[in-house]
Order: sequence, then structure tokens, then C-alpha cells
Amino acid sequence: MKKILLAIVFSSVTGSLAAQNIVTENFDVFPAAWTKLNLSSPAGGNMWGAGYAAAQANIAGGAGAYNGTAATSYAYVNFNSTTGNNTISNWLITTPITLMNGDVISFYSVKGLSGGTDVYPDNLQLRISTNGAATVNPVGNTGVGDFTNLALEINPTLSPTGYATTWTQYSYTVSGLSGATSCKIAFRYFVTSGGPAGANSDQIGVDQFSVDRTLGTEDFFAGNFSIHPNPVTDVLNITSKTGVAIEKVGVVDMHGRTVNQINPASSETAQINVTDLANGVYFVKVQSEIGTGFSKFIKN
Repeated sequence: MKKILLAIVFSSVTGSLAAQNIVTENFDVFPAAWTKLNLSSPAGGNMWGAGYAAAQANIAGGAGAYNGTAATSYAYVNFNSTTGNNTISNWLITTPITLMNGDVISFYSVKGLSGGTDVYPDNLQLRISTNGAATVNPVGNTGVGDFTNLALEINPTLSPTGYATTWTQYSYTVSGLSGATSCKIAFRYFVTSGGPAGANSDQIGVDQFSVDRTLGTEDFFAGNFSIHPNPVTDVLNITSKTGVAIEKVGVVDMHGRTVNQINPASSETAQINVTDLANGVYFVKVQSEIGTGFSKFIKN
């Protein structure tokens, strides 16, 4: 019975936490700070920008944006990225975003149909640079610069049926980072034999781009912080493993109540006095600039 009760109470402590949204972009106003690079060869007149009127672009059967204040509230790019029959490489790049392992990058995308019954295959890549503000941008229609991490790709084989014609969500879970890392995320419209005279390329939309972080997991805590001693008699020490600043430390009892709390002024170390607590099992809750995590400890 005690084991069952412990599991239920622990769930109530950690389960109250949700995902932290790091970035959301619904393209109600096109983000002017994002970088647009048309590296198609030769470059045509089309760049990434706000969506066309729904009926004109035939996006999502004429419905337009996935969400937003208007039918044109989405990011849009099309076959006029190049001329004739050539390779399209048209980039839309975010400003720096701090990512960590476990973050989920998600967005909705759709292929428009401007050719009626004729289907011209499209392709979209999601790429990541881990160099933040120092990122080297790609050069040429085959270059990727520092965006060497191909996180996901929609329709890499350029199949006529490989890109959804209704808004569809895609997601990627970040991995392989050593800790919190300043990154840039890029959408690359990349189509060979594209253009107005090419066998491939038509038009695509992107909407509801977001980066979300799961809070309150023991894995998050273990990856970023350590505590000692455990069991503890008087003072519990908390240390950042990755240089992440500790903003707040709390002690939570088995009923989910915060019984002690300190604000260590964004330091990489903190100490919290637990001398006055009754002996038993508690959780230390650490809030940082990149998220919040729990870890269990025993007070003797």
C-alpha cells in the first residue's frame, strides 16, 4: 500500500507540470528578423513570405492558413524560386533559439495545387545549426553552411503523393547536444528539376511553428543538476552541471506542498537548509533559465 501511495503522490507532484513553450510563430505578421536566402540557381523572383490569398494559391483546398488572424497568415514559397528548369534552394532561417535535448520542434505544412490535375512534387527540409549568432549561412544551391543537421525532410524522393495537400503536423525531438545550445533553425525549400518549366515544384505553406520543452522530469534534472549529500541532515547542495543558472530552489513534501524555498540570484550553485524538516522523503524542485526539474532526496 505504501508503494502505491508513493507513486500516486509523486505523480501529483510532477504531473502538474506541463510543457514550456520556448517559441511560437503563427505568421500573423511575417517575422522580419528571420533571414530569407534564395540560393536557387538561377534565382527567380519568389522568396519566402506571407501567404497568398487562399483561392489564388489553392492552399489546403482554398482554405488558406492553418490558423491565425487571416487566411494568408502562413509562410509561403513556390516554384518561381528559380527560372526555367533548375534547382530550387530557398531558405527561411530563424533568429538564435536556445535548444536542449528533448525539446520538440513542430510545425504544420501543406502542398498547394496550382496545376489542377497535374501534380508537381515538392520537398521541404528542416535543418539546424548549433552555432547560434555565429552561424555561417549556406552558399550556392547545394550548400548548407552550418546547417549540417538535417532534422527532418518531407518527401525526399519527390514522389507525387509524398507531400500532404492538407495541413499536416511534423515534429522533431532535439538530441545530440552537450547542454543548452544557441541554435538557428531553417526551413529549406529544396527541389531539383524545379521551376516553371521543371517537372517538379509547385508551392508549399508552413504554419504554427513552435519549440516546446517538457518540464519536471527526473531526466531533465539529472542531465543538468546534481545534489549532495543525499541523505541529508542539514544543508542540501545543488550544483549546475552545464553552467545553467539556478533561479529558484524549493523543497516539496509528499503531499505536493512547498515547505521551503530560496532564490539564489541566478547562480550555478545553491544551498537550502532542511534542518527544520521532519525526517522522510522530499523532492527538490530547481527552476532554471531553461526549465524546471525535480529530484527525490531523503532527510535524516
